Amino acid sequence: GDDLRKLLLLCVSVCSSAISGPRAVRGVEQGSLTVQCQYDPGYEHYVKWWCRGAAWNNCPSVVKTIGSEKEVKEGRVSIRDNWKDRSFTVTMEELRLDDSDTYWCGIERTGTDLGNTVEVTIDPGKSMCVCGRVSSGPALSKDPTVPQRELTLISPGSSQRLSCHYSVNSSPLPLLGSVHFLLLVFLKVPLLLGMLGAVLWVNRPLRSSGGNPEKNQ
Repeated sequence: GDDLRKLLLLCVSVCSSAISGPRAVRGVEQGSLTVQCQYDPGYEHYVKWWCRGAAWNNCPSVVKTIGSEKEVKEGRVSIRDNWKDRSFTVTMEELRLDDSDTYWCGIERTGTDLGNTVEVTIDPGKSMCVCGRVSSGPALSKDPTVPQRELTLISPGSSQRLSCHYSVNSSPLPLLGSVHFLLLVFLKVPLLLGMLGAVLWVNRPLRSSGGNPEKNQ
């Protein structure tokens, strides 16, 4: 009952002195955060874990090591132990607002595990995406036959990502934007006019003071 719960909490507070970490950390939505927990000598080869939930006796494990320094990843959360520094690091990626909660970094051992509580708070991101027109089509079409494109923006300093979708217009380009029209105006038309001028120059009538048609020819 209540006595057992108080005894358990007292044991956690006393036994957890062998492990320490930040009391609270903050992150930004769609970003990432890192939590580093330290432990005393002698616990290097023990399994380290990260769980979620305010209740110590009912805290579902999120990710745990395998008793080595190899990184272990579960979904958006990873954990890596460092025996030399006697610390292990938990990284949470692609943060969501509902990731805000009470977490524990702990050490698995016979009897009662060691644990340190960490309050995680996720703040909403602040970004704005403005999509303009592509060619002469709409910025974003609901027609499934219209090809769609995605532009990913990364906010400096926070690793925050924001996707902006837009459609590619498949209708013919305007006349002034046509490559063929530009070639016609700047290359083909002058060439044709030059050839026509040359033909007219060759076939022009020649004047002669003697009036001899054959000589003029």
